[in-house]
Amino acid sequence: PEHETPPSAAEQGRRRVRCGRRSLIGVARRPVSAATKGGRARVSVCAVQSRGFFMTSNPFQADAAGGAFLSLPRLAGRLTADLIVRSHQGLNPSKEYQLDLRGNKIGAIENLGATQNQFDAIDLSDNEIVKLEGFPPLSRLHTLLLNNNRIARVGKDLQLQVPMMASLILTNNRLSNLADVDPLSGLKHLTHLSLMGNPVTKKAHYRLYVVFRLPQVKVLDFRKVKLAEREKAAAMFGGAEGAKSGGAGAKTFEPGMVAGAAGGGPEAMDEDAMPASGPTAAQLLALKAAIANAATLEEVQRLETALTTGIVPSNMTL
Repeated sequence: PEHETPPSAAEQGRRRVRCGRRSLIGVARRPVSAATKGGRARVSVCAVQSRGFFMTSNPFQADAAGGAFLSLPRLAGRLTADLIVRSHQGLNPSKEYQLDLRGNKIGAIENLGATQNQFDAIDLSDNEIVKLEGFPPLSRLHTLLLNNNRIARVGKDLQLQVPMMASLILTNNRLSNLADVDPLSGLKHLTHLSLMGNPVTKKAHYRLYVVFRLPQVKVLDFRKVKLAEREKAAAMFGGAEGAKSGGAGAKTFEPGMVAGAAGGGPEAMDEDAMPASGPTAAQLLALKAAIANAATLEEVQRLETALTTGIVPSNMTL
């Protein structure tokens, strides 16, 4: 025939659009511009909706749109489960299965339970972390990269959270006192430790103190610990005076610390607790009787805590 019937709008719009590595088939919603030739409508650019986002039949515009889609903005400052899922995962040069969380402005370690204990190594370098804590039980994790953060404190009970930790890189952080490394002594499998770039490395006898407090460490600041260093560290810090001199200077405030407490061990007492002399026999009997006659669950818990710790609050009447 002299004039063919032009295809319907749906047939005109159905076309294959390439965007990077993706090949999508969409339905044209509205032609942006069209030209007719020989009775046929030819759509030059059309808006195509597929899988919830819009694309264009122009290959250059399609590439730009696809790049914008694939580089979605990340939430800054929070380590979320969504960020963990979208971060790169794979084998590192040491053949460890590693999660890459570098450079996300993360302020605190949290939500790592979303990893489901599937990684040998986690890279948290180039963030804003201020305290080494917040790990769920991760028995598989044995390498942790934390260089270029702002870590000034190390949390307690790390050995219960990451018991198999073998390599800990804390280069370029803010640990400033010798006693700040003491919480790492519970990591019995820790063999490689780096504290380079921390203010603590400028303290007198820093290396010997770390060698004494962490005898399991074999490589400190990328230098092998020698037997002569261990012997010298034992001679310097092995006695009571040596331990006292090594722990002095830690002024990090802990919640509940008595103002003015000095030395290596903070005097962590409840603000309304009695002196550490302990309850008398009469007070213990009174506590047991009060537990038996308690009317609320909160009162029972408070009395049991006093009975277990031996600290009777001054406002408790027995």
